[in-house]
Amino acid sequence: MKLGFIGTGKITLSVVTGICNSNIKFKNIYLSPRNKNIAKKLAKKFKKVSILKSNQDVINSSGWVFLGITPNVGENILKNLKFKKKQTIISFISTITLPRLKKLIKVNAVIVRAIPLPPISLGKGPVPIFPPNKKVKLFFDKIGTTVEIRNEQLSKNFWSTSGMMAPFYELLNTMSKWLTKNGIRKDKAQKYITSLFVALSEDAVVNSKKDLKHLVEESQTKKGLNEQGVKELRKAGFYKQTEKTLNSILKRLNKV
Repeated sequence: MKLGFIGTGKITLSVVTGICNSNIKFKNIYLSPRNKNIAKKLAKKFKKVSILKSNQDVINSSGWVFLGITPNVGENILKNLKFKKKQTIISFISTITLPRLKKLIKVNAVIVRAIPLPPISLGKGPVPIFPPNKKVKLFFDKIGTTVEIRNEQLSKNFWSTSGMMAPFYELLNTMSKWLTKNGIRKDKAQKYITSLFVALSEDAVVNSKKDLKHLVEESQTKKGLNEQGVKELRKAGFYKQTEKTLNSILKRLNKV
């Protein structure tokens, strides 16, 4: 299997790293020259990764092509490329729908949209895909947890929640900085906060058969610290604003 990546940003870096550290069998990984720093970093780190001269060279050399280009340049790049019939094309572009991808790609290819996130480099995290595809599912199951979606409109809900990754990191950053301001060394503050949220996430996964609401209730005691935290954040509108932000992201995606 020869894999090609057009666009070498953060997501491509994470996916390629996850592939190279997994048991996925592949012959070569070809990268486009876009974002030379990341491309060079990957080619230096992994023997089977190499950089080609152009996006078209990547397509010509690959059986599977991954589209890791940003939404603002995606259409302009794709419309000038020539894909091969029956090629498998996996798009990470959030704002280009499946019907639009088919028009841009022009040939009878297998096209799947996927939503990998940076933890895939560690072999972790969900990867929603649309439409369902057995081979693509088996592929991503080796570097994450594939979630098959049968309706593109519903897939936009998953894309919307993926837009909360940076806000989540900002929350961690805010808590870590607060500890530092109150006398905790920066390295210890960051280690504590990140370890805390890893543990909480793992606990939520283990107890995922329960409604998450129960975890909220079970983690509070009357007049305890967690009860105070939830009440004050609710009063400040933190959770309602989170929902509003998700609705705003979804509204943007519904326009494309």
